[in-house]
Amino acid sequence: MQNLKNKSLQQDVQRRRSDTQDLAKEKDTQASEMGKLAFLSMFEEILVADPTPIAFKGALNKHHMQAIWTWIIRDIAPDLNQIINDTKNEQEAKKAIISYCPILVKIISKEITLASEKTAVNNRLTAQLGGEEVKLRLPIFLIVLRCHALLNKASSFGKASNSIEDETALGTALQSMPLQEPSVAAFLFQIIVGQCNNPSNLILAVAKIIGASSEGAMQRAGFEPLLDALLSHAQNQASLLSGQKGLYIDADLMCKSIYRFHKLMHAASGYVELERRSRLGKAATEITLQMAQIVEPRLKEVSSDVSQSLRKPRRGEDKIDADGLLAALNGIYLLAAVREAKESLALNALFDRIWSETGQTLEVLIDRNIEEFKKDTNNSIVSQRLDMGIKMSQIRFGEEYAKILQNAKNKISRRSNED
Repeated sequence: MQNLKNKSLQQDVQRRRSDTQDLAKEKDTQASEMGKLAFLSMFEEILVADPTPIAFKGALNKHHMQAIWTWIIRDIAPDLNQIINDTKNEQEAKKAIISYCPILVKIISKEITLASEKTAVNNRLTAQLGGEEVKLRLPIFLIVLRCHALLNKASSFGKASNSIEDETALGTALQSMPLQEPSVAAFLFQIIVGQCNNPSNLILAVAKIIGASSEGAMQRAGFEPLLDALLSHAQNQASLLSGQKGLYIDADLMCKSIYRFHKLMHAASGYVELERRSRLGKAATEITLQMAQIVEPRLKEVSSDVSQSLRKPRRGEDKIDADGLLAALNGIYLLAAVREAKESLALNALFDRIWSETGQTLEVLIDRNIEEFKKDTNNSIVSQRLDMGIKMSQIRFGEEYAKILQNAKNKISRRSNED
């Protein structure tokens, strides 16, 4: 009997020990995730999304930064992980990481130096970071880490630039950037452009100050990092849209990204004379092609989506195709966005054809639905289809045209009620 009691006690102790270990692991996992989020938030304004075919000096890929963070807490500064474990929230964790930055700078500097001197160390570092691509970005990260105190100042400058109307004053302020240190200026301009509502103002201000707007003149004056930042943000818009596929795309995100892309590319290549065969000229061409390849397939579907959503099914009972209407409406919003940005997208010919086809399709099918509505104003399916057609017309033809259609529908309803 005593043996059974001892065995039971041992099992109870083991269970408690196991539970304690599980809780400790769970706490470590939560702290690790909190630390990663705090770390990424420190550099949020210079992070870009996958895919990033062109690497710009002022931007760091979020995926790369996650790999760098794993390397830091696992391989070179495990004590930082313990420090984060003692924090209560993400804000405290962020403060802890900032306080640890001077130590990180020394450790990472040493790692980079050793890797440049010894092949074995270089191979080990490459493996720890998860590949050559991440390792090549490590020196950029080190520069940002050394100057992390400037990040907030650059963000404030970018926001303030939106209220500076005088081009000369803005240009003078931009000249205060560390133009003699391109590697530092690169990430500062990355942040500034991200906060600027109209990036063309930055280019116009610089052009006025230096008295020229050619790529060469911008480079000689030290403003090449500004051009890099414009193209980097433009590429990031394409990256944000690359995952937008299927029916339930974020139409608002898609339109905002296209509008933003146009503003950035217009600033970078509309006001600046980029040389076709230069690094920046080739980058602008590649980024434009990348964005066009994302938008073009969806653009080609707009006319057929509108046609299918506003017509009565050829077979079976008449019913609302909710998915079809959503796809068509998203397509019309996309069409309107592309209209504003077609010069930057290099889709002029395709857009003109789709714009015309969609307009003709809307006119025909709205007329057809109006005739059906006249026959039976109590038909809720026809009424809903007509309402959606009017909504699409508002986007495609404008507010005035949509009002004419809405008044026509209301007039038909009143006549029916009077009869």
